[in-house]
Amino acid sequence: VQVMESGGGLVQAGGSLRLSCTASGLIFGDYAMGWFRQAPGKEREGVSCISWAGGVTYYADSVKGRFTISRDNAKNTLYLQMDSLKPEDTAMYYCAAGLLFGICDGKFAHYTGALSDYEPQGTQVTVSS
Repeated sequence: VQVMESGGGLVQAGGSLRLSCTASGLIFGDYAMGWFRQAPGKEREGVSCISWAGGVTYYADSVKGRFTISRDNAKNTLYLQMDSLKPEDTAMYYCAAGLLFGICDGKFAHYTGALSDYEPQGTQVTVSS
């Protein structure tokens, strides 16, 4: 499985960004997809995930009400709309497929395994105060 994230950047607090992730090496529509993030000196955090058909979603408490996950199975693309961004959202953001982390449920947040079969690139999000 290989994923490619994009859409990160520098934004002021209160601003918005939309991250995208394309995946290859799997039948995209067969698997849950998710977003993780890691800030310097901090543990990786499971931010949000979505089931294969989009009917089930999970959000970490830290982003609930501000972030929205979605997917377009026809385009093999996962999205993360991030609104009302805060400086504490600053991190490298990675996407991953359920082929690796399993289904989208409460265990998603505790997944510590690989995010890709290749070196994950991620996309940097920096929120200035």
